[in-house]
Amino acid sequence: MADLKVRDIMTTDPVTVTPTTSVTEAAHLMVDNRIGALPVIDGGKLIGLVTEGDLIMQDVKLEFPTYLHLLDGFIMYPPATARFESELKKAVGADVRAVMTPDPITVSADADVADAATLLVERDVSRLPVLDGDTLVGVVSKSDIVRSLLAGE
Repeated sequence: MADLKVRDIMTTDPVTVTPTTSVTEAAHLMVDNRIGALPVIDGGKLIGLVTEGDLIMQDVKLEFPTYLHLLDGFIMYPPATARFESELKKAVGADVRAVMTPDPITVSADADVADAATLLVERDVSRLPVLDGDTLVGVVSKSDIVRSLLAGE
C-alpha cells in the first residue's frame, strides 16, 4: 500500500449531478448505480457531495424547537431554532443544492493511499472526491482501500 496512489484504486468517471438535479433523480441514480454518493458539479467545478445520508434527512421526522416558558410568555431556545431551520430546509429541498454537503473534503489523485485512508478515518467520511488540479477525476471510498489491501496480499 505504501507505493499505491489514490489514482490506482479510485473509481474513475464517477456519476455526477448538478445543483439543480432533483433529490428524487439523485436517489434513483444512487440506487441504479449502487453508489452511496454523487459529486455535485457546477460549471465544471466540484461544489458539493450529496450522500445517502443527505437524502435520508428528507424522511427524518423534524424535531420541533424547544420553548422556554418565562414570565407567561414562550421563548424559542435559539440553538434548537437553528437546528430546526437547517432540518426543515433539508426536508423541503426539491433539488440537490438544498441537501448536499458543500465544499466536501477532497484528496489529490497523486496522494498516497495511506494518506487517503487516514483522511477518511480522521474526518469520519466514507468516500472522498478525487481531484487532479481542479478537475474531478474519481471517487475513493473505504471499500476501495480495503480492496487494495486484499489485492496486495
